[in-house]
Amino acid sequence: MQDQVKEILAGVQGQPPNILKTLLALQERLGHVPVEAISQIAHTLHTTTAQVAGVLSYYPDLRVTAPGRHLIRVCMGESCYANCCGRLLRELQDRLRIDVGETTAGGRFTLDTMSCAGNCAVSPTMMIDRDLYGRVLPSELETVLERYR
Repeated sequence: MQDQVKEILAGVQGQPPNILKTLLALQERLGHVPVEAISQIAHTLHTTTAQVAGVLSYYPDLRVTAPGRHLIRVCMGESCYANCCGRLLRELQDRLRIDVGETTAGGRFTLDTMSCAGNCAVSPTMMIDRDLYGRVLPSELETVLERYR
């Protein structure tokens, strides 16, 4: 992984320093931002480790642990909330036997929430990886999850 981090950071050298862009590039490639890379990021961007850690902790979509093979995110925006996204989230927690922020024992799924998927017209909404699902009913979850097993 160390070589991948070096390669990604080499791609941002010579550009104006952008901590968020760098963290997003690492997460896109590795699935997360390794904590042990923070000092290397700071050195590359000519900033402090506190600044990098601050940006990393501020944005909830950035993660420091590797997610499961499939990332499930339930939208918690106003429209989804009004259309019972909480029920959908509880059903996922029960089916997967994990809480928000956790990964299933086999490493297949990580469960998370998001503030808005921008899919309000067909709420409640959830995303699995980059696939968007609208008007999801708890009774449909097993069928949807089967596509990712």
